[in-house]
Amino acid sequence: MKTSIEKQEDKYLVTLEGELDTAAAAEVEKTLQPLYTTNGLDVIIDCENLEYIASSGLRILISILKGAKTGGSKVVLKNMNEDIKSVFKLTGFINIFEVE
Repeated sequence: MKTSIEKQEDKYLVTLEGELDTAAAAEVEKTLQPLYTTNGLDVIIDCENLEYIASSGLRILISILKGAKTGGSKVVLKNMNEDIKSVFKLTGFINIFEVE
C-alpha cells in the first residue's frame, strides 16, 4: 500500500494506491493521522489506484472526515473504481462523503 499527502495552498491532496486492508491499515493510519486536524483545509483523496478497502480503511477515512468537519473543512473522494464505490454504497458511506 502506498500513501502520500501533498499540502497545497488551500487543501491536502492524498493519494491511495494498492490494497487498504487490515494489514496495511496501521501504517496508512500513521501516515494520514495529521489529517485528523485539517485546520480549515479541505482534503481531496484520490482513489484512482485504490484496489481494495477493508473496514479498517473505512474507519481511517471516517476519522479524517470527523476531523475535517470539526475544523470546517470537507473531504472529497475522487476517481473511485466501481468495486470501491460499491463498498461505499453497501456501507452507506456514499451518503456521508462527497464523491466526485
